[in-house]
Amino acid sequence: MIYGIGTDICDIRRIRASIERHGERFVHKILSPAEIDTWQERSRRWPERGVRFVATRFSAKEAFSKAIGLGMRMPMTWRHCEISKLDSGQPVIVLHDALKTWFESLRLTAQVSVSDETDYAISYVLVEQSP
Repeated sequence: MIYGIGTDICDIRRIRASIERHGERFVHKILSPAEIDTWQERSRRWPERGVRFVATRFSAKEAFSKAIGLGMRMPMTWRHCEISKLDSGQPVIVLHDALKTWFESLRLTAQVSVSDETDYAISYVLVEQSP
């Protein structure tokens, strides 16, 4: 049964401006420790890839927060929701701490899709509840 659907579109230029204005402090607010490692690796090779990485993660977490119906209220936090990927490249949502406990207690599962192009990143999340 569908529990919720969320979508978000993010202006990559806005994320770039936030990174320029606040530096790593902004990135550390949005990304989990594992995501920070990937961001640093991508940013070293090509800074624009790092910006796009932050934008897609920002967008996916916003879409997830909408799909679960909480917005950015506890137990939903930026760093407790991680957007990872399988070896195939498929993006997946990995939850931590109180958010994971809450999510699993409701028997929820989630699917996520992310994409970016020039100035925008977009994400869709489908959350289902098993009987």
